[in-house]
Amino acid sequence: MEPDSDRLIIEGVQEDGRRFRPSDWAERISANLARFGPDHRLHYADSVRPCLIGGVRCLVVEQDLYLKDPQSFNFILDFAKSNHLRIQPDRRRRPREEQDQREGENGNG
Repeated sequence: MEPDSDRLIIEGVQEDGRRFRPSDWAERISANLARFGPDHRLHYADSVRPCLIGGVRCLVVEQDLYLKDPQSFNFILDFAKSNHLRIQPDRRRRPREEQDQREGENGNG
């Protein structure tokens, strides 16, 4: 997949429009790359984390995971492809990008 974003979104919706089950699939995958912190709580990796977009469970995958852990990156993409999940570049703005945009519009940048 040619990167036109630094993140991928894997939606919990199959190509035919059906919701993917089990509903906690994104949390399960994220937990495989998570670690327990000093607070004894599970902390998701920066490169793979679940999220909810428009009421749909999704998995956000940083493209740099391919460089850090190619085996995990390939596992996640193979999982998504074999289950016919929708994969697309993440075109959402990050909070910093939104702030920069607002400052530019207001002439504060």
